[in-house]
Amino acid sequence: MNGPEIHVEVAPALHLFVPPVRRAGAAGLSTDGVSTLGHVIESLGVPLTEVGALVVDGREVPPSHIPASGERVEVRAVQRPQRVPGAPLRFLLDVHLGTLARRLRLLGVDTAYESTDIGDPALASRSAAEKRVMLSRDRGLLRRRELWAGAYIYSTRPDDQLQDVLDRFAPDLRPWTRCTACNGLLKQATKEEVADRLKGGTQRTYDVFAQCTECGRAYWKGAHHDQLEAIVERALAQRP
Repeated sequence: MNGPEIHVEVAPALHLFVPPVRRAGAAGLSTDGVSTLGHVIESLGVPLTEVGALVVDGREVPPSHIPASGERVEVRAVQRPQRVPGAPLRFLLDVHLGTLARRLRLLGVDTAYESTDIGDPALASRSAAEKRVMLSRDRGLLRRRELWAGAYIYSTRPDDQLQDVLDRFAPDLRPWTRCTACNGLLKQATKEEVADRLKGGTQRTYDVFAQCTECGRAYWKGAHHDQLEAIVERALAQRP
Protein backbone atom coordinates (compact mmCIF):
# COMPACT_ATOMS: atom_id res chain seq x y z
CA MET A 1 0.00 0.00 0.00
CA ASN A 2 1.35 3.42 -0.96
CA GLY A 3 -1.58 5.68 -0.15
CA PRO A 4 -2.40 7.80 2.90
CA GLU A 5 -0.35 7.08 6.01
CA ILE A 6 -2.17 6.74 9.32
CA HIS A 7 -1.17 5.92 12.88
CA VAL A 8 -2.98 3.06 14.61
CA GLU A 9 -2.89 2.35 18.35
CA VAL A 10 -4.36 -0.98 19.39
CA ALA A 11 -5.79 -1.57 22.87
CA PRO A 12 -3.58 -3.80 25.08
CA ALA A 13 -6.32 -6.43 25.25
CA LEU A 14 -5.94 -6.90 21.49
CA HIS A 15 -2.14 -7.02 21.34
CA LEU A 16 -2.05 -10.79 20.87
CA PHE A 17 -3.48 -10.28 17.37
CA VAL A 18 -0.96 -7.66 16.24
CA PRO A 19 2.79 -7.81 15.47
CA PRO A 20 4.76 -5.96 18.21
CA VAL A 21 5.89 -3.23 15.82
CA ARG A 22 2.24 -2.24 15.21
CA ARG A 23 0.99 -2.17 18.81
CA ALA A 24 1.97 1.30 19.98
CA GLY A 25 1.07 3.21 16.82
CA ALA A 26 4.42 5.02 16.70
CA ALA A 27 5.20 3.77 13.20
CA GLY A 28 3.05 4.99 10.34
CA LEU A 29 0.82 2.56 8.47
CA SER A 30 0.35 3.05 4.75
CA THR A 31 -3.11 2.44 3.29
CA ASP A 32 -4.30 2.28 -0.30
CA GLY A 33 -6.73 5.19 -0.04
CA VAL A 34 -9.68 2.95 -0.95
CA SER A 35 -9.97 0.24 1.70
CA THR A 36 -12.19 0.82 4.71
CA LEU A 37 -10.77 1.20 8.18
CA GLY A 38 -12.37 -2.12 9.10
CA HIS A 39 -10.41 -3.82 6.34
CA VAL A 40 -7.21 -2.11 7.47
CA ILE A 41 -7.70 -3.27 11.06
CA GLU A 42 -8.37 -6.83 9.91
CA SER A 43 -5.21 -6.71 7.78
CA LEU A 44 -3.30 -6.14 11.02
CA GLY A 45 -4.76 -9.41 12.33
CA VAL A 46 -7.54 -8.09 14.58
CA PRO A 47 -10.98 -9.67 14.00
CA LEU A 48 -13.68 -6.99 14.00
CA THR A 49 -15.66 -9.16 16.41
CA GLU A 50 -13.12 -8.08 19.05
CA VAL A 51 -13.27 -4.35 18.29
CA GLY A 52 -15.56 -2.30 20.48
CA ALA A 53 -14.99 1.14 18.92
CA LEU A 54 -12.81 2.79 16.30
CA VAL A 55 -11.88 6.32 17.31
CA VAL A 56 -10.27 8.63 14.73
CA ASP A 57 -8.82 11.91 15.99
CA GLY A 58 -11.15 11.79 18.98
CA ARG A 59 -14.39 10.87 17.22
CA GLU A 60 -15.90 7.43 16.85
CA VAL A 61 -16.28 6.20 13.29
CA PRO A 62 -17.79 3.05 11.72
CA PRO A 63 -15.64 0.31 10.16
CA SER A 64 -16.73 1.65 6.74
CA HIS A 65 -14.71 4.85 7.31
CA ILE A 66 -12.06 5.49 4.63
CA PRO A 67 -8.83 6.60 6.36
CA ALA A 68 -7.28 9.93 5.40
CA SER A 69 -3.62 10.84 5.60
CA GLY A 70 -2.34 11.71 9.06
CA GLU A 71 -5.32 10.33 10.98
CA ARG A 72 -4.68 8.79 14.37
CA VAL A 73 -6.77 5.70 14.99
CA GLU A 74 -7.51 4.17 18.37
CA VAL A 75 -8.73 0.58 18.25
CA ARG A 76 -10.61 -0.22 21.43
CA ALA A 77 -11.57 -3.64 22.75
CA VAL A 78 -15.17 -4.78 23.14
CA GLN A 79 -16.87 -3.24 26.14
CA ARG A 80 -18.04 -5.78 28.69
CA PRO A 81 -20.66 -6.98 29.23
CA GLN A 82 -21.26 -6.99 25.48
CA ARG A 83 -24.84 -6.67 24.32
CA VAL A 84 -25.93 -8.40 21.12
CA PRO A 85 -29.16 -6.72 19.97
CA GLY A 86 -31.75 -8.18 17.64
CA ALA A 87 -32.22 -11.71 18.98
CA PRO A 88 -32.18 -13.72 22.21
CA LEU A 89 -28.60 -14.39 23.29
CA ARG A 90 -27.54 -17.85 22.16
CA PHE A 91 -24.35 -19.40 20.87
CA LEU A 92 -22.86 -21.62 18.19
CA LEU A 93 -19.52 -23.34 18.86
CA ASP A 94 -17.16 -24.98 16.40
CA VAL A 95 -15.76 -28.50 16.58
CA HIS A 96 -12.85 -27.53 18.84
CA LEU A 97 -14.97 -26.25 21.73
CA GLY A 98 -16.90 -29.34 22.83
CA THR A 99 -16.10 -29.03 26.54
CA LEU A 100 -17.13 -25.37 26.59
CA ALA A 101 -20.38 -26.27 24.81
CA ARG A 102 -21.24 -28.90 27.43
CA ARG A 103 -20.51 -26.51 30.28
CA LEU A 104 -22.63 -23.74 28.81
CA ARG A 105 -25.49 -26.21 28.38
CA LEU A 106 -24.99 -27.37 31.96
CA LEU A 107 -25.64 -23.76 32.98
CA GLY A 108 -28.80 -23.63 30.88
CA VAL A 109 -27.37 -21.42 28.10
CA ASP A 110 -28.76 -22.13 24.62
CA THR A 111 -25.66 -23.54 22.90
CA ALA A 112 -25.49 -25.22 19.51
CA TYR A 113 -22.36 -27.23 18.75
CA GLU A 114 -21.01 -28.99 15.68
CA SER A 115 -19.18 -32.17 16.73
CA THR A 116 -17.80 -32.60 13.21
CA ASP A 117 -15.99 -30.07 11.05
CA ILE A 118 -18.65 -28.82 8.64
CA GLY A 119 -16.47 -25.99 7.32
CA ASP A 120 -16.41 -22.24 7.87
CA PRO A 121 -19.05 -21.33 5.25
CA ALA A 122 -21.61 -23.71 6.79
CA LEU A 123 -20.88 -22.48 10.33
CA ALA A 124 -21.21 -18.84 9.28
CA SER A 125 -24.47 -19.58 7.46
CA ARG A 126 -25.90 -21.33 10.51
CA SER A 127 -24.87 -18.42 12.72
CA ALA A 128 -26.77 -16.07 10.42
CA ALA A 129 -29.81 -18.30 9.93
CA GLU A 130 -30.30 -18.99 13.65
CA LYS A 131 -28.97 -15.62 14.88
CA ARG A 132 -26.36 -17.23 17.11
CA VAL A 133 -23.10 -15.73 18.33
CA MET A 134 -20.26 -17.75 16.79
CA LEU A 135 -17.60 -18.69 19.36
CA SER A 136 -14.30 -19.86 17.91
CA ARG A 137 -10.51 -19.65 18.07
CA ASP A 138 -10.43 -19.54 14.25
CA ARG A 139 -9.73 -15.94 13.23
CA GLY A 140 -10.55 -16.68 9.60
CA LEU A 141 -14.01 -17.91 10.55
CA LEU A 142 -14.66 -14.79 12.62
CA ARG A 143 -13.83 -12.60 9.60
CA ARG A 144 -16.64 -14.04 7.48
CA ARG A 145 -19.12 -11.31 6.64
CA GLU A 146 -22.22 -13.50 6.85
CA LEU A 147 -21.79 -14.16 10.58
CA TRP A 148 -24.63 -12.92 12.75
CA ALA A 149 -22.13 -12.07 15.50
CA GLY A 150 -18.96 -13.64 16.80
CA ALA A 151 -16.37 -13.74 19.54
CA TYR A 152 -12.84 -15.04 19.78
CA ILE A 153 -12.12 -17.59 22.52
CA TYR A 154 -8.80 -16.47 23.96
CA SER A 155 -7.82 -19.47 26.09
CA THR A 156 -7.33 -23.16 25.42
CA ARG A 157 -8.39 -24.08 28.99
CA PRO A 158 -12.11 -24.87 29.43
CA ASP A 159 -12.26 -23.20 32.86
CA ASP A 160 -10.88 -19.95 31.46
CA GLN A 161 -13.01 -20.22 28.33
CA LEU A 162 -16.20 -20.47 30.36
CA GLN A 163 -15.24 -17.61 32.65
CA ASP A 164 -14.43 -15.41 29.64
CA VAL A 165 -17.77 -16.09 27.91
CA LEU A 166 -19.74 -15.45 31.10
CA ASP A 167 -17.82 -12.23 31.75
CA ARG A 168 -18.14 -10.99 28.17
CA PHE A 169 -21.81 -11.73 27.51
CA ALA A 170 -23.37 -12.16 30.98
CA PRO A 171 -25.96 -14.70 29.74
CA ASP A 172 -28.90 -15.69 31.91
CA LEU A 173 -28.04 -18.90 33.77
CA ARG A 174 -30.59 -21.65 34.40
CA PRO A 175 -28.48 -24.61 35.59
CA TRP A 176 -29.69 -28.17 35.09
CA THR A 177 -32.32 -27.25 32.50
CA ARG A 178 -30.59 -28.34 29.25
CA CYS A 179 -29.27 -31.59 27.86
CA THR A 180 -25.47 -31.44 27.72
CA ALA A 181 -25.53 -33.87 24.78
CA CYS A 182 -27.96 -32.13 22.40
CA ASN A 183 -29.01 -28.79 23.99
CA GLY A 184 -32.64 -29.89 24.37
CA LEU A 185 -34.68 -28.86 27.41
CA LEU A 186 -34.95 -31.23 30.36
CA LYS A 187 -38.08 -32.33 32.18
CA GLN A 188 -38.57 -34.25 35.40
CA ALA A 189 -39.07 -37.96 34.82
CA THR A 190 -40.06 -40.98 36.85
CA LYS A 191 -37.90 -44.06 37.10
CA GLU A 192 -40.45 -45.93 35.04
CA GLU A 193 -40.28 -43.39 32.22
CA VAL A 194 -36.51 -43.81 31.82
CA ALA A 195 -36.20 -47.44 32.88
CA ASP A 196 -35.17 -48.61 29.40
CA ARG A 197 -32.19 -46.23 29.52
CA LEU A 198 -30.85 -47.32 32.90
CA LYS A 199 -28.48 -50.04 33.96
CA GLY A 200 -29.41 -52.31 36.86
CA GLY A 201 -27.21 -50.58 39.40
CA THR A 202 -28.59 -47.16 38.54
CA GLN A 203 -32.17 -48.39 38.83
CA ARG A 204 -31.51 -49.73 42.32
CA THR A 205 -29.53 -46.72 43.58
CA TYR A 206 -31.31 -43.62 42.26
CA ASP A 207 -34.89 -42.39 42.37
CA VAL A 208 -34.77 -38.82 40.99
CA PHE A 209 -34.37 -38.40 37.25
CA ALA A 210 -34.67 -35.90 34.42
CA GLN A 211 -35.03 -36.60 30.73
CA CYS A 212 -34.26 -34.61 27.59
CA THR A 213 -37.36 -33.69 25.65
CA GLU A 214 -35.41 -33.87 22.38
CA CYS A 215 -33.10 -36.90 22.45
CA GLY A 216 -34.57 -38.80 25.41
CA ARG A 217 -31.32 -39.03 27.37
CA ALA A 218 -31.81 -39.68 31.09
CA TYR A 219 -30.04 -37.74 33.86
CA TRP A 220 -29.49 -38.41 37.56
CA LYS A 221 -27.07 -37.37 40.31
CA GLY A 222 -24.38 -39.91 39.52
CA ALA A 223 -20.70 -40.25 40.28
CA HIS A 224 -19.69 -37.03 38.50
CA HIS A 225 -22.38 -34.83 40.02
CA ASP A 226 -20.06 -33.17 42.55
CA GLN A 227 -17.72 -32.03 39.74
CA LEU A 228 -20.64 -30.61 37.79
CA GLU A 229 -22.04 -28.94 40.89
CA ALA A 230 -18.69 -27.21 41.44
CA ILE A 231 -18.77 -25.80 37.89
CA VAL A 232 -22.29 -24.48 38.47
CA GLU A 233 -21.42 -22.94 41.83
CA ARG A 234 -18.36 -21.15 40.44
CA ALA A 235 -20.38 -19.75 37.54
CA LEU A 236 -23.16 -18.49 39.79
CA ALA A 237 -20.65 -16.95 42.20
CA GLN A 238 -19.14 -15.02 39.28
CA ARG A 239 -22.42 -13.25 38.53
CA PRO A 240 -23.07 -9.83 40.10
